[in-house]
Amino acid sequence: MANKIFDRDTLLDLTVNMVPLFIMAFFIIAFAVIAPFGIDPLASSLQFGLLAVPFVLLAILTYFAGRAVAGSEMTGKLYLPGQAGVEGAEPLEEGEDPAEQFQSDASEPAVEGDTDAAADDA
Repeated sequence: MANKIFDRDTLLDLTVNMVPLFIMAFFIIAFAVIAPFGIDPLASSLQFGLLAVPFVLLAILTYFAGRAVAGSEMTGKLYLPGQAGVEGAEPLEEGEDPAEQFQSDASEPAVEGDTDAAADDA
């Protein structure tokens, strides 16, 4: 099976940009079909320009962001969610199940120096 550039996780990351794209597309179509402000060449061109130009630019940005996210997922180190910026976090090994990694780390104290004896003293 061939690797897809935009897999499920990448599309989930890009949802932040897709929502405004759908909103802008709705208004472009609505203003083209209904024309609530009439048809004036200057006003209509400004109206569509203020919607279409950001739509195109956001679509281009979303595509390149998707390629960057997918590329970093394929070539970069893979960490558990939320662990990439934590000091001392170790990346997952190739083919390792994140659930197994999480279970092995669960026995370690969450905070350095945090033991059951320290919790009993409190």
